[in-house]
Amino acid sequence: MVSKRRQTRILLAKVGLDGHDRGVKVLAALLMQEGFEVTYLGLYNTPAMVARSALQEDVDVIGISFLSGEHLTLTPKILAEIKKQGLEDVLLIVGGIIPAVDEDALLKMGVRKVFCGSLVRDVVAYLNECFSRGESAEQSSKGSR
Repeated sequence: MVSKRRQTRILLAKVGLDGHDRGVKVLAALLMQEGFEVTYLGLYNTPAMVARSALQEDVDVIGISFLSGEHLTLTPKILAEIKKQGLEDVLLIVGGIIPAVDEDALLKMGVRKVFCGSLVRDVVAYLNECFSRGESAEQSSKGSR
């Protein structure tokens, strides 16, 4: 019997008071069309809710959409909760309306990839690069910056 590798699992969420979710819903739908397994948590999540859900869903990637300008405030809290849950091998990616000048700060915090106004195909290409070779999230993140 041939072993089939499971689909890459992605958790998408909005954190804080950001109520704009049209873009992340479109991203979720298009990632599913590309063969990824996607869970969307919806609006108004806390960093702890995101980390607990990532653990429960056994995800490979956490994607946070920011349109509220809270990315520099909330990202360290999300990373702390991810660490608290023992999920350091899960890729954290962020996107949305993020000024390019904040990208380096986010990467230094531990975010694996920042998508500033990117197209869905850019996200898909990045995820395919990370996971198409059968590498774990931890292995693929080492060369992705």
